Amino acid sequence: MLQDADALPQLIGDYKPLDQWQVHLNQLFYGLRGDKLRAYYQTFASADYRLAHALAADYFERVTKREKSAKSGKGETAPVDPSDSSRESRLSRESRLTIMELGPGNGNLAACFLSHLKTLDNQGMVYPRVRYVLVDWEQSVLDGALAHPDLAAHRGRVETHRGSVEHLAEVADGTVDRIICNELWNDLPTKLMAKNAGDVEEEYLRPNLSESLHAKIQDWSTFVRAFEAKDLDVLKTFPPFLDDLVWEKEYQKVEWKDVPYRKTITEFLKGVDQQVLVPVNLGAFATLKEAKRLLAPDAIGFSTFDAGTADMKVLNDPEKPCYGQFGGQYSFMINFALVEAVAKHLGMGEVTLEPQREFVGRSLNTNVVTLMDLLATHPSAGPKLQVWEQDRLALKTIKALNETCESPYTRVLDFPLGKNMPPEERETLNGMLLSMKRQGIPDTVAYLTEEELTRAAKDLEEVGYDPNTVSIALTAPPSPIEYYHFACQ
Repeated sequence: MLQDADALPQLIGDYKPLDQWQVHLNQLFYGLRGDKLRAYYQTFASADYRLAHALAADYFERVTKREKSAKSGKGETAPVDPSDSSRESRLSRESRLTIMELGPGNGNLAACFLSHLKTLDNQGMVYPRVRYVLVDWEQSVLDGALAHPDLAAHRGRVETHRGSVEHLAEVADGTVDRIICNELWNDLPTKLMAKNAGDVEEEYLRPNLSESLHAKIQDWSTFVRAFEAKDLDVLKTFPPFLDDLVWEKEYQKVEWKDVPYRKTITEFLKGVDQQVLVPVNLGAFATLKEAKRLLAPDAIGFSTFDAGTADMKVLNDPEKPCYGQFGGQYSFMINFALVEAVAKHLGMGEVTLEPQREFVGRSLNTNVVTLMDLLATHPSAGPKLQVWEQDRLALKTIKALNETCESPYTRVLDFPLGKNMPPEERETLNGMLLSMKRQGIPDTVAYLTEEELTRAAKDLEEVGYDPNTVSIALTAPPSPIEYYHFACQ
């Protein structure tokens, strides 16, 4: 089955399980387009600070509570004797406040987390003891994250570790207090499985190149060899190709010898209808297993933020979007119901799942809504708007919010204008972009508080927003597929 029925397949690889081609593509994507990530997608931590502040507030509160409990004799671990210089004591002191961020992106989450933690910790009881470790398998990502300008003030607290987030062999057992990952699981190896009669099958893919790009490549055999070998230096000499891949699909029986948690997966699939594909997020399972090894006995715990569902009605829907592609990279929905089953199989404690918005609002002691959800409440929003009209609405909304919103951080709004736009509109919107204050809304992927919306109510009304509709959006129930906070200890 071809994604593009009009494309003439030009084979560049064999059939392999989807997760194997996903790993292959992700390595090519980050190697070829890693410096242009924001051109393809943004996360809730790329420019915004609310998630980081919520994590910092949550961490400060929980560490403070734990240490008060320990001092009163109610804690499980006794205070460490500072005169004890043994290796065990040293590791214990380090593990208490070692924070690991898996997949740090551009470093913005780390920078805003540390800045807010330092502000909250006005007595210097927590922040000075924090060791914040950025973890990624790509050195270029680590270098880029560490170069974030707002991390300069925290360089004494920040380290990097290059390695697979699924297996950090060089990090000792029980030495980490907090593990965070934001929109990472959707990039990690994932299989698509379905029951078919008495068997369990998985999706296999075979890559082809579109006919149009094939005609532009002179040395075809060299290109194919470079693609197979992931030879980035050679591939960079050819025209960009990631958007021109055409995939053939077929389904084969699962080779269970290569898949962990067979019993848990097959038990889960009993609740799924025949021939309905569901994501099996193997990379997420691996990070949970590694987190269990790394976390200290009294650690604050593991948190991940990603888009997915735990609703079996959604998972049983054959039309649900199991994955999308952004710039050639696969991004998968997280099957939180199965992830929770694996976490329990691993013996993780206090497993919780909540909408990400609820975590942010609770930690910051307010109600929040995303800017994208606010835009969706505008009377003119919807598929009838052309792309440039959507850009105009977004910029007018941000401009209105910026009349009263004040960010503690300086950010330049990164908002590339669409191509198919009338020249006079482009000139107007470009002028609006240039006039945006740098302490305002940092991105379209951002959280807004109830207080900010109240202060901006008059300015939003002038753009066409209905105050009652905006108010309803603040307490709207989660969508069938939503950004969630998954946590365990």
